[in-house]
Amino acid sequence: MNLSIVNLASIAVFLSVFLFPSFNSTYWLKWRASLIPSTKFGADLIVKNGVIFTSDPSFPFANSMAIRDGRILRIGNYSSLQDLSGYGTKELNLEGKVVVPGFIDSHVHLISAGLQMARVQLKGVNRKDEVVRRVKESVLNAKRGSWILGGGWNNDLWGGELPMASWIDEVTPDNPVWLTRMDGHMGLANSVALKLAGVTNLTKDPNGGKIMQTADGEPTGLLIDAAMELILSWIPEVSVDERREAMLRASSFALTRGVTTVVDVGRYFPGSSVEHSWQDFSDVYQWADSSGKMKIRVCLFFPMGTWSRLHGVIHRAGRALSNWIYLGGVKAFADGSLGSNSALFHEPYFDDPHNYGLQVLEFESLFNMTIASDMSGLQVAIHAIGDKANDLILDMYESVALKNGKRDRRFRIEHAQHLAPGTADRFGQQGIVASVQPDHLLDDADAAIRKLGVDRAQKGSYLFRSLLSSNALLALGSDWPVTSTYPLHAIRTAMNRIPPGWDTAWIPSERLSLNDALIAHTISAAWACFLENEIGSLSTGKLADFVILSSDSWDEFATGGSTSVNATYVGGIQAYP
Repeated sequence: MNLSIVNLASIAVFLSVFLFPSFNSTYWLKWRASLIPSTKFGADLIVKNGVIFTSDPSFPFANSMAIRDGRILRIGNYSSLQDLSGYGTKELNLEGKVVVPGFIDSHVHLISAGLQMARVQLKGVNRKDEVVRRVKESVLNAKRGSWILGGGWNNDLWGGELPMASWIDEVTPDNPVWLTRMDGHMGLANSVALKLAGVTNLTKDPNGGKIMQTADGEPTGLLIDAAMELILSWIPEVSVDERREAMLRASSFALTRGVTTVVDVGRYFPGSSVEHSWQDFSDVYQWADSSGKMKIRVCLFFPMGTWSRLHGVIHRAGRALSNWIYLGGVKAFADGSLGSNSALFHEPYFDDPHNYGLQVLEFESLFNMTIASDMSGLQVAIHAIGDKANDLILDMYESVALKNGKRDRRFRIEHAQHLAPGTADRFGQQGIVASVQPDHLLDDADAAIRKLGVDRAQKGSYLFRSLLSSNALLALGSDWPVTSTYPLHAIRTAMNRIPPGWDTAWIPSERLSLNDALIAHTISAAWACFLENEIGSLSTGKLADFVILSSDSWDEFATGGSTSVNATYVGGIQAYP
C-alpha cells in the first residue's frame, strides 16, 4: 500500500476520533474500504435486502451477501458487509425477494434435450391424429429421403395403445422416421426406416432388447432398448455445429428455470454408440469452454465401458477442467423403463403376465466393469427402475465395496423408482445416492397402477421420504428431455405428489417438505457428484450461483404454487434474463 494512502487513512482516524466524535462508524468503514485497492478487499457486488436461503444448515438464512471474482466473500446481515464495499462495488437491492442457491439438475441429457427442441415435438400429445399431423407437418418442411426425427410421445396419454408404423406410413412414403418414447427406452420407426435397416419378421431380438411384433410376426415399428441400435446405426451423425447449437440452446433454456449446474449423463442410451459422449466432450464442451461460450456448469458422466479412457483423462488433467466443466464418473444401465415394460421386476407385469422386464447388461459384465471403475477411483452411477434391478445393483455395490475396500465412493442409483419392501433402508445403510426425478411420477402414477397392480404400485413407487429417512443422499433431477428441467415444479411435485386428474396425493406418506426438496436440488445434489466444496450452497468461498425468485416472502414461497424465476446469476453475473 503506498505512503499517500497510509497518510490519508491516518488523517481520517484522527478526524473521526478527535474532531468528529459523532462520525458514524459505518460510514468510516465504507470510506476506508474505498481507499484500499479493490483487488484485495473490495467486493464486486453486494446483494442486499432479501430472504436468502443458503442451503447451509449452520446458517440457513441471511439478508445480504458480498461477491468477489465469482465467489461469495461473506454472507450475513447487510451491516456486516460494509467493510467490503469499496470503489467500484455495485449493489443489488432485492427488495425482499427470496433467493436460493442455483439449482443443480442431477440427471439430464443436455445435448439430446437441445436437439429435441428443434425436432418433432410429441410431448403432451394425447391423440393419435395429432401425432400423425405433427409428423406430416415435419415432412412438408423436409427434403425427400431425409430422416424425420423427434420424440417425447407417451402412449398413456391416449389410453395406452402403442403406436405402430402404419400410423404414419401414409404421410411418410419417402422419408425414414424415428420417434423416441418420452423415456428414451422405446422408439417408433416407420416402414421406410425398417426396410432401410433390414428389420423383418426374421430379425431376432438382440440381447437386452426387443422387436415388437404383430400377431402375424411382422415388426410393428416399435423397438425397445438394445433393439433400437438396429435403427440408430442408420441415422446420420448429428453435425458438430448442430450439437454445439443444441448445447447452447439447452443451456439458455436451463437458465430460465434457475438451473446453473447439470449432471449430464450424455447421449448414451441402450443401443447407441459409446463414442457420442466422448465426441460431445471434445467437440462441444471443450470447444465452448476454450472459447468462453459456456453458460452453465456441467458435471459429465461417460459410458462405463469407457472407464479406462476417463481414468486416463482425470489422471492427466484432474476432475475440474475449469469452473465450468467437471468430470463426474461413469454410467451404465441395469434395466429399461416402466412405460416400455422393460423395467426389471421380481414379479411379472400385471398387464403382461409373462414379462418381468429386461436386464440390459449381463450381470457379470456389469460387475466386472464396476469393480474396475471403482478401483480406479471413479464414481459409478447405474440406471435402475424396477425393484429387481435396484436390488441387483445394491447387491453388486455391496460386493464391490467389500472387494475394493473402504473409501468415500458415493455410488449412485439413477431413478430408483420402484423398490421392494426394505430396499429403501439399504440405500442409507450402504451410503448410496438416490438420484430421483419427481416429475416422472406425474406421468407414471396411472401407468404404475395399471402395469403393477394397486398394491405393488402403492407400496413401492417413488419412495422419497423413505429414502431420506433411511439417511440416503437424495438428489433431485429431471431426466431432461424425458421431462423438462424445472426445479421449482419438481420441488412442488415432491411436496404434493398429485398427478394430473387426481384430487389427492399419490402415496402421501412419501411427500417431502419444502426444506428437504430444496436441499435435494442444491447442496445434496452437489454432494451427490463430489462438488459440495464448489456449489450447492450460498456460503463463504463457494461459487456465487443463485436464483432470485418472484416471491416477496418466505411464507409466500412456502405456501404458494405460482413462484417463478425472476433472475439467474452464475458466478455473480446475471445470466438470465
